[in-house]
Amino acid sequence: MSENQNLARGLENRHVQLLAIGGAIGTGLFLGSGRSIHLAGPSILFAYMITGVICFLVMRALGELLLSNVKYHSFVDFVYDYLGNGAAFITGWTYWFCWISLAMADLTAAGLYIQYWFPNIAQWVPSLIVLVVLLIMNLTAVKLFGEMEFWFALIKVIAILALIVIGIVMIFKGFSTDAGVSSFANLWSHGGWFPNGISGFILSFQMVVFAFTGIELVGLTAGETKNPEHVIPKAINHIPIRIIIFYIGALFVIMSIYPWNSISPDKSPFVQVFAAVGIAAAASIVNFVVLTSAASACNSGIFSTSRMVYSLAKENNAPESMKKLTSNQVPANATVFSATVVLISVILNYIMPEEVFVLITSISTFCFIFIWAVIVVCHLRYHKNNPELAVKSKFKMPFYPIANYIILAFFAFVLVVLALNNETRVALFVTPIWFIMLGVIYKLQSKMKNKEEAESKFA
Repeated sequence: MSENQNLARGLENRHVQLLAIGGAIGTGLFLGSGRSIHLAGPSILFAYMITGVICFLVMRALGELLLSNVKYHSFVDFVYDYLGNGAAFITGWTYWFCWISLAMADLTAAGLYIQYWFPNIAQWVPSLIVLVVLLIMNLTAVKLFGEMEFWFALIKVIAILALIVIGIVMIFKGFSTDAGVSSFANLWSHGGWFPNGISGFILSFQMVVFAFTGIELVGLTAGETKNPEHVIPKAINHIPIRIIIFYIGALFVIMSIYPWNSISPDKSPFVQVFAAVGIAAAASIVNFVVLTSAASACNSGIFSTSRMVYSLAKENNAPESMKKLTSNQVPANATVFSATVVLISVILNYIMPEEVFVLITSISTFCFIFIWAVIVVCHLRYHKNNPELAVKSKFKMPFYPIANYIILAFFAFVLVVLALNNETRVALFVTPIWFIMLGVIYKLQSKMKNKEEAESKFA
């Protein structure tokens, strides 16, 4: 192993393009959309539009920062430059925690999905097998990670496009379902666009924001992209089109086929549509798609957390051993460490009640909002500290600095929404414990470093 190498730039354009799609499509859409439709009705489309615009602007800020310095491998690198080592330490480990919790949730989900076909297998067995396979793939080479994510994302894309195409045919043919005739009129003829009023629309933002977590992963791949100056802007600029097609397009079609009040909040609306067509294997098809979606999210989790630990180690904010690379330029120790923590989390999630699962995912959402806000603040600092560099930027964030303040105001609004929800409110009290713990660890670490430096001077 070598400590003097850099991460391999093994990701090609097609890998990053599909990675960007995969990061924007997850269980929040496949499973969570039923719950958000139940809360907001057709107005959920506006919630996705608003959140999509905010996330696109965050990604533009991230892209401009990453491309301002070719040495940046992740956003922890520019957090260190613009907000200092303490902020880099807290941000890096918080992002690691975000993805660990998501990977834990998705790995547990993968086990449950496999149980659909093999109900007699203990849930932890398929979870363990999936984790081992993903770990081996991540240790082999970054190109193999990109290849796996490419195919995982492709399955999701094909499933959603199939739903949209089949759905449009059903609507134009006036296909009858158990809830009535398929028609665009279903969008407004069951209580209007805001059937549950503004309160339902506002409360839906919790699941909508959760659905977008992970969208910033395309920025984290910058350090392992062959041509970041070309690939990263292209991937980020395509995000609005993907949001329109995959989120708004899919939900628009679903609510045209089934009135919003006929969609179950506890089931995937995708299953309902495929079942309505009369496809006998509809449930199995969707189960396979959701399984690959969960495996994809867990795969991304192992990848992103290992790179975060590697970046932290390079700044001496993680153990020295974590920055060692294999001959394939993969941070093996960091990858194994992250996968081990995911395994512990899955075991705990399996043993503990379901309330822990809700708590962990809501804490993760809070933490992702923190990460996105840090990116936006760093962008403001970048323009203030390096105006000459900012002027030369070929990939400027639109509407700076007004957009930055609008984004931060939106995040404050979402935190209030999360605080209003009984299921997620507890995370508002638990999350500060994480940040206090990180602050204490950083202070202790800094004291030890200062003591060692002082002793070395007198040695």
